[in-house]
Amino acid sequence: MVAMVLASCGTTKTVPITGRQQNLLVTDGEMLSLSTQQYSEYMKSAKPSTNAANTAMVKRVGQRLATAVETYLRNNGMAEDVQNYKWQFNLVQDQNVNAWCMPGGLICVYEGLLPVTQDEASLAIVLGHEIAHAVARHSAEQYSTAYRQQYGLQIGSAVAGALGAGSNAVSIGQAIAAKGMSLASLKYSRNHESEADHLGIIFAAMAGYDPQVAINFWQRMAAQSSNKSAEFLSSHPSDETRIKQIKGWMPEALKYYRKTASASSGSKASNKNNSSKPITSTKTIHISTKKKK
Repeated sequence: MVAMVLASCGTTKTVPITGRQQNLLVTDGEMLSLSTQQYSEYMKSAKPSTNAANTAMVKRVGQRLATAVETYLRNNGMAEDVQNYKWQFNLVQDQNVNAWCMPGGLICVYEGLLPVTQDEASLAIVLGHEIAHAVARHSAEQYSTAYRQQYGLQIGSAVAGALGAGSNAVSIGQAIAAKGMSLASLKYSRNHESEADHLGIIFAAMAGYDPQVAINFWQRMAAQSSNKSAEFLSSHPSDETRIKQIKGWMPEALKYYRKTASASSGSKASNKNNSSKPITSTKTIHISTKKKK
């Protein structure tokens, strides 16, 4: 009964491309408000990268992906979703192999990831994956699940009245706080991670990056996981499963890539030059260990 009441209070959303249905107890606006606050607090304590070339690359690739995603949404009847994104792409001094995204497209990349990505196309695979978490509202799903788990058995049908009164943000914020969760450290389910892989290579393809580089990139990431340094891989599907899934989605991603390449004259040559350009030598990356909160 409680589960039915909670479900009836939610809003049904559809994930772009995959078409998966979601029932959410928190709105996009509420998630953006929470993420904007947390992201701002994080960036105050973080150390921005001092490598101008790599910082510019992260912002350039990120914005290229964001533009492609927004164009797709507008062209496919989801223009209203675009207002929920406040894209930011920041590179910070941290030696961990990691990147993360908060709702609204607030993204952070650690310098330790760049020696593994090695080129812009592979960086686009990572940023596509992170953008996918935002577009697919995975954080909202996690928050909704936490809310149900925290309060479902305690307050039963009273939830309906509380949510109807517009107290989502406060109630869900309390639920998350009680569980010690934050948007920056939120661990998605393996299904969410697989969905982000799926959408991520398609978003990269939409932006004109060859999605086929994802195979070699994730193989490099698999090698990193053996020495426990790839925080990015925690709770993800196994390396073998992930690569097998990506290969299965590749024909679909290549359709978007070929369509993008043929949409504008000269784009194919431009993509080749931009997507395979190596990053600045890893010897020039300034990495320092960020103090853990």
